[in-house]
Amino acid sequence: QVQLVESGGGLVQPGGSLRLSCAAAGFTFSSYTMSWYRQAPGKERELVAAIASGAGSTNYADSVKGRFTISRDNAKNTVYLQMNSLKPEDTAVYYCRAVTTWYNYWGQGTQVTVSS
Repeated sequence: QVQLVESGGGLVQPGGSLRLSCAAAGFTFSSYTMSWYRQAPGKERELVAAIASGAGSTNYADSVKGRFTISRDNAKNTVYLQMNSLKPEDTAVYYCRAVTTWYNYWGQGTQVTVSS
């Protein structure tokens, strides 16, 4: 059974940091492009960062470049999102996604709230 389980969300003050994790099971993790999306209240879901299979090239939304870092550990079937210098506008539910040409899986999401 395919599973993507996010963790690491919570409440943090502006300028703080959080590290999100997404543990995968039920598919060949190393063959999938892994990405993080987020959805704020009243807004559409948007891509935050992605990391390819193989060489693991990365790309980021302009709004998070220089602040967020996506990485993956294929031995642990886990993808991470290190979030630094968090801003109130980063508040959203963060979702993990696994994609290949034929398959597309989503996690249930983890809430990140940036507030003083």
